Amino acid sequence: MSYDDDDGTNAGQHDRLGVLPDELLLQVFETLAKLGTRKDLCNVSRLNKRYHRLSDATLYKQVLFQTPELHLTFSESLSRRPRRGSAINEVTLAYPSSELSQLALDAHVHGSYIHPSRFDGLSRTLSIMSNLEKLDIAVPSVLLHGIGSLFNGPFDLSCLKSCTLFYQCPNNAYWDLRENIHIFAHPELEELTLRRAKLDEQGFNFLERPHETALKKLTLIECDINDDGLSDLLELPEALEEFIMTHAEEPEPELEESSDSVADYIAALKSQSESLKSITIDSPSLTSRKVLRMREFGAVKNLRLNWDYQLFGKSSKKPRLHSVGLPPELEMLEFFNELGTDTEVNDLLLALIESRSVIARRWKKMIVVEGDETILRQVKATCKEAGLQLDIIGGFDETESEDGETGSGDDGVVEADESEGPESGRDL
Repeated sequence: MSYDDDDGTNAGQHDRLGVLPDELLLQVFETLAKLGTRKDLCNVSRLNKRYHRLSDATLYKQVLFQTPELHLTFSESLSRRPRRGSAINEVTLAYPSSELSQLALDAHVHGSYIHPSRFDGLSRTLSIMSNLEKLDIAVPSVLLHGIGSLFNGPFDLSCLKSCTLFYQCPNNAYWDLRENIHIFAHPELEELTLRRAKLDEQGFNFLERPHETALKKLTLIECDINDDGLSDLLELPEALEEFIMTHAEEPEPELEESSDSVADYIAALKSQSESLKSITIDSPSLTSRKVLRMREFGAVKNLRLNWDYQLFGKSSKKPRLHSVGLPPELEMLEFFNELGTDTEVNDLLLALIESRSVIARRWKKMIVVEGDETILRQVKATCKEAGLQLDIIGGFDETESEDGETGSGDDGVVEADESEGPESGRDL
């Protein structure tokens, strides 16, 4: 391959790559980056202007900031050549508080055309990435306000499709979502994940409420979110399809804003009842004082909860005036924890399975974990009679016949599977 100072059009006769169109050269360079090293691709980029331009599209497609120093160096590079910012599709900022030195992250970057009062250094760097599609944030909370200002609009990141936000706070505290709340107003964002955020009962102020957004999937990991505040935020997506909320069995620090009832969070989802297809609430500390009524959730196919009593409500001395209302199109119901912790609830679960053909005719599968053998035997028998497939995580792939002989499931209705497939574990 010969060296050429021009744009590659007069490459030497030994430059066989020069005759390829840009689309094929991009594939070649991407393969080189995967099989070789980024240094190899940097060497190729020095051969001529054409290779330099095409190599940038691969070299800067994904950027990982692991230290503040790297961020500042990259900021200066983008200030000199802002065109490179448009080549970046994915950015990950992941460095702990211990890596955050006394660097002036909010200082004006030398040579930058953006006024220093508009954003801090980190936000200023991100704003140059006009074609950014994926943004993962895991940085100290001192950068919370600066990055949050990036979402206040008008949106520089107009192509953003996926975003994860996590700010590391002292004493492992929850960070205030109020500083970044306008991420919910992003018109094109489709997937949003929040980790260890907190929000009180207030959502958007009336005067600043945005229009409908494109959000499809919302994931809340170990967050302290008030159900009323969440309800206000969920009025914005045009058609949310998946909701996931997870927390530890004993949250630390203790939750201050969150409700203690799973029913309150189901109520918060009602504005999206016509579009939601999957609901996962993996929060063992949540209880329920009354049965869930989810007949309005006409599109839900997958429902995952921790306990059976979160669906039915715990036993009480008062008579039950309402039966559980499963989503009418439900296909899969999963419980992450053992069945049978509440005797009355166990009877209600068996009755629900028996009524499957009336309550949820499309209900095909129920997934549970291995637990009390007496309870599981009753559930197995009832599922088999009702034609409902039962998967038991941690159990053996066999069933016991009435005469005591052991064999594999003869009709495929009752299955016990010790493997964890995509729908049978907590791989969210």
